[in-house]
Amino acid sequence: MSPVGDPPPVTREAWHALPVHEVLAATGSAPAGLPAGEAERRLAADGPNVLSQGKRVGALELLWRQFLNPLFYVLIGSGVLAVVMGKVVDGMVVLGVVVLNAIIGFVQEYRAGRAIESLSALVPENVAVMRDGVAGMIPSAAIVRGDVVMLQPGDRVAADMRLLDARSLRVSEASLTGESVPAEKNVAPVPAESPLGDRISMVYGGTLVAAGTANAVVVATGEQTELGRISDLLGEAHEPETPLNRALARVGRAVTWAVIVVAAAIFGIAMLRGYPAGDAVLVAISLAVAAIPEGLPTVVTIALAIGVRRMAQRRAIMRSLPAVETLGSTTVICTDKTGTLTRNEMTVQSLWTPTGSYGVSGSGYAPHGEITRDGERVDAVPPELEPLALAGLLCNDAEVREEEGEWRLTGDPTEGALVACSWKLGFEPAATRARYPRLDVIPFDSDRPVMATLHDAPEGGRVIYVKGAPEAVLPRCAEAATAEVETRAAQGARMLALAERRVDASRDSLDPADLDAGLTLLGLTALMDPPRDEAISAVAACHRAGIAVKMITGDHAATARAIGEQVGLCTDGAVLTGAEIAEMDPAGLAESVRRVNVFARVAPEHKLRLVRALQDSGEVTAMTGDGVNDAPALRQADIGISMGIAGTAAAREASDIVLADDNFATVVAAVEEGRRVFDNLRKALAFLVPTNGGQVLLVLLPVLFFPVVAGRPLLPVAPVQILWINLIVAVGLALPLALEEGEPDSMRRPPRARDEPLLGRALMIRSALAAAVVALGGIGMFLLESGEGVRQAQTAAVTTAILIQCFYLLECRSLTRSLFVMRPFSNPWIYAGIGGVVLAQAAFVHLPLFNRLFASAPLPLGVWMRSIVVALMVIPVVEAHKLLGSHRGTEGRR
Repeated sequence: MSPVGDPPPVTREAWHALPVHEVLAATGSAPAGLPAGEAERRLAADGPNVLSQGKRVGALELLWRQFLNPLFYVLIGSGVLAVVMGKVVDGMVVLGVVVLNAIIGFVQEYRAGRAIESLSALVPENVAVMRDGVAGMIPSAAIVRGDVVMLQPGDRVAADMRLLDARSLRVSEASLTGESVPAEKNVAPVPAESPLGDRISMVYGGTLVAAGTANAVVVATGEQTELGRISDLLGEAHEPETPLNRALARVGRAVTWAVIVVAAAIFGIAMLRGYPAGDAVLVAISLAVAAIPEGLPTVVTIALAIGVRRMAQRRAIMRSLPAVETLGSTTVICTDKTGTLTRNEMTVQSLWTPTGSYGVSGSGYAPHGEITRDGERVDAVPPELEPLALAGLLCNDAEVREEEGEWRLTGDPTEGALVACSWKLGFEPAATRARYPRLDVIPFDSDRPVMATLHDAPEGGRVIYVKGAPEAVLPRCAEAATAEVETRAAQGARMLALAERRVDASRDSLDPADLDAGLTLLGLTALMDPPRDEAISAVAACHRAGIAVKMITGDHAATARAIGEQVGLCTDGAVLTGAEIAEMDPAGLAESVRRVNVFARVAPEHKLRLVRALQDSGEVTAMTGDGVNDAPALRQADIGISMGIAGTAAAREASDIVLADDNFATVVAAVEEGRRVFDNLRKALAFLVPTNGGQVLLVLLPVLFFPVVAGRPLLPVAPVQILWINLIVAVGLALPLALEEGEPDSMRRPPRARDEPLLGRALMIRSALAAAVVALGGIGMFLLESGEGVRQAQTAAVTTAILIQCFYLLECRSLTRSLFVMRPFSNPWIYAGIGGVVLAQAAFVHLPLFNRLFASAPLPLGVWMRSIVVALMVIPVVEAHKLLGSHRGTEGRR
């Protein structure tokens, strides 16, 4: 056994660029592996082959963080005030909402911390290694730099390794590079500057051996691996605050200061006007309770929860409530290519023979489609295509079969595409393979990168079929097709060349020398993973909605450009590669990321830089992905979207949304649902602000202008009645708005600005008008009925204020459209809410128990009718404002 040296220092060397003997020397190893004692010494020095999970934040600390929010201070204050005022149930409901929101935030942050932990699932438990010249199994955590590992099909690679030898080795690196096709590996060094996906002499931790065998020397373990580097990036990424949370925080701060200032002012004014101290305090507290929108957090939570349910029906599974609304404000969607924009099914797109070119329709592995030439359908299979189809089917180990109505592949995706294509040309696999029995095979090998099979030909003699990359097959043929290869490769297609050689019937085995020369070129196949039809329309829908779409993939630039052109992302042919991104300064990257829509051959750190550059430019960014390499960017993005079918555990844990169908069109459906949720939240706020404002004016105006009679203030609404209005309006009227259908123009308008307020200037003016109607209507009815006694007058004022809010609710169903053009029964919950509130108010007016609790009094039918007439005045006021806003070109939602 060769001697081994001291363990090398921990570095990130370009191992892929070094010859095998230099790698062994640099790692202090040998083909027979390390001595057991040396391995133990290195394990003690470098530590186990595991990923660090960082410092864990305790559950209590996470829970405490959730309460450090100005909006919570307001809610807690409102709950305490309600309890002080004797409305214990109302106060408990508000405090319960605080606890519920804290639990939701706690679960979200706790879940985010598990993303790094999930990376450990990509490390296998046991590994086959050579030590002291003897093969054996050891735990993956115990392997060290310099260990020689034996790889077999199905093995998950335990660490980063440099290949020592490889036999027909193909490794699925989709989780790291995003490439849909397993990468072919060999021991030849590659340039040091090669990107991760082109390092064919390396295998990386977390990837999967798809075919072949190999021996490899470990060059990095644990945190020093590419997987460990991604774990570090994931730890650096942070989830930004959602636009809704920012907006609610602003509302919370504004309400907090407004309540404090106005309540203090009203207390002082009441004292100056001769109010008894107790009454002045009671009035100030009443105003504070009236001003705080207790129903807002409940409406927010329920609206988001409804959005979660509706999105689940559209195959988007939400992992956090705020993500629902964030989708609605998304301005840029960064999407992966494979399986999201494309079908993740390799398909033969065209065929070339020395006598002509043909198109092939149909996608996936189903044997359905047609052959065209010059755009015209070919009914009979041209004779020159028959040998090409035979070669593609017979020099092939894949199986395609129909199971439960779907065509499924067993084997390599590229070979499956060739089987499906041959079937489309009329060659049923089982019958054809029976007619041309295989006698021998030379599998793909790194030293001879072609596959060859020997078959008995029914017409006599025997035939050798050869398949491989054009650069491997064409030099062995007399014919040349270099120009055709270059043309189709530039279009992003994966090219395969097929050839044959006729031999006499005495041959029953293959000799590698048969493949060196003298082959007859049968033709070329161009394969691609085609775009989903619905992805093309979904991208167009995003553009109509003012949302930019960026495709970020680990695939080659030509392939990325071709798919980008087909789905409408790359009209100018501009593609930026990871290597170019790495050389850019922040200013250059910021300019490029605005201009370019297709990014190819990107590494995890490039994706993270792209997302941060977009966010620094003020964009609300959604990121889709399925691999470990996507996890840091998923975490960093404003909204992370992972794939439920092909996605890794790390990607799902780092995301906010999981797509049940891995389809980009589902992302667009989720964006539409997010916009609906935000519109409904804005409608609820547009309803609550003037109703609370109207109640404030019902308290404020009498304190300022009504007389104090015999030392007692004259108030149109008693403090306990303010609590009654708050309770039934918030619960009965605001909540149904969360169930409103989407606005017709929701996907034809640009996204709202990141810092746009929940209520813009136009809606604030409308709120002020509605609040004035509530206050003046209530005060007017109080004055009108004051001759019948204070209790009846106050009851009439409360009834009028509540009825005004019922009619105003109808106007809030749309902030831009007239009440009279909306579908009246599209949301029956509106009428259920109004009906429930009217019944509750009838109890407030006529039931003795309520009369005692709230100091109310029964009203004659005439007073009810007058209250309804006054309440109806809110409709023409709001309709006039909507009409005026439309004439000015000012949308009510601004």
